[in-house]
Amino acid sequence: MQRPTIWLMLVVLLLGVLFLREPRLEQSEDFFLRWLLKNSDPHGPMAPLTVVEIGHDAVMEREPLKDSAETSPHSGGSVISPLEFALFLQSALEFQPTVVAFENILKWRERDKDQEQVFIDQAMRVPKLLLAAELTTTPDPDSPGPEIQGFTQVTGKRGDLVEFSGIGRQPGEEMRLIATAGFINLPDEIADGIHVPLLFRYRGEVIPSFTFEAILLWLSVTPAEVTIDLGSNISLPQGRKIPIRADGTILISPNAGKKARHLRLNELLLAAQQHDAGKESPDVASMRNQIVLARTPSNPLSPPDIFAATLATIQTNAYVRRVSWIFDCVVLLIAAAVIGILRNLPRVDLVLGAIAFTAAYCLIALAIVSRWLIWLPGVLPLGALWMLVVIAVATHRYRAQRPNATTIPPAIP
Repeated sequence: MQRPTIWLMLVVLLLGVLFLREPRLEQSEDFFLRWLLKNSDPHGPMAPLTVVEIGHDAVMEREPLKDSAETSPHSGGSVISPLEFALFLQSALEFQPTVVAFENILKWRERDKDQEQVFIDQAMRVPKLLLAAELTTTPDPDSPGPEIQGFTQVTGKRGDLVEFSGIGRQPGEEMRLIATAGFINLPDEIADGIHVPLLFRYRGEVIPSFTFEAILLWLSVTPAEVTIDLGSNISLPQGRKIPIRADGTILISPNAGKKARHLRLNELLLAAQQHDAGKESPDVASMRNQIVLARTPSNPLSPPDIFAATLATIQTNAYVRRVSWIFDCVVLLIAAAVIGILRNLPRVDLVLGAIAFTAAYCLIALAIVSRWLIWLPGVLPLGALWMLVVIAVATHRYRAQRPNATTIPPAIP
């Protein structure tokens, strides 16, 4: 083996070790992971979750400014009338769901007070009602924040959790008395399309988010029965465990929401009428003992189905996990071993082979994460491959060339 090849092998190994040990470089794998999860179709059973879309269709054209001011859960308003939500509750209760949750903050205008009472009358019939609220870091100093029951069995560093000091927007007082509050905050520093917070820090206490509160209600679990190990998992009764990061987020697949049943309000109303007439619809009859999540698809600021995807992930235990670190070590060893071979290949064949390998690797990674929910790293192996290609092409001219052997004719006798 040539001496320059030995140095190149050492360079490849050192760069790989640096990548594995540097957290900021390792976080670059999130780009490949996000692409994998958005393009994969996870296998598995249907989740005991029904999502009911109330209001306008998501594909209809809306006025962005008006929607942003009235329909966003972050704004506290709702363009849907209280009567529409009351009809939803009346129809959903026909099928006896365990939990009814509203993804948007229910706060209406003063002129809708009469209709609001109709909604409250229906909401009082719901056994477990979850209403969205929003935490804030700048509460009103004149109104002291309410006490929120937190978890008592928490280990690990709490400093990575996003902290809030008060409640910002929330439903009216009458509705708060008959429901449980669930906090829908999605802080930019920890939340994105694949990471959703399950825990927050409120005045030093660890409290559940909207989705985790829905799970606790669905399982009839109290905060005292929950054991949390930040950076590892959340332990629930009956052996349930939820993997969680140090910042309180869970890794989900955005397409996990497909495992929930999606209905529109008119479809639910029709099913309720058929139920009263003695005709059971197979798509709706199974709502018993489920979570029913109400959302407005016309909301431009609410991530589409991110809460439904989180609920479906937890209900079906479909947690995406990374392949073992041994895979990374094997990749580095192979990369260091083949550098000498790659330097002897023609440049065109080398580039074409790298393109084919990249496409094949991405397809294999998609198949694995869809079938077994195991994600393979992309930046490390593909980055190592193309680094080897660049090195091999750049050092191709330094290959030692053997001089042509001189043929000596035999002596003439």
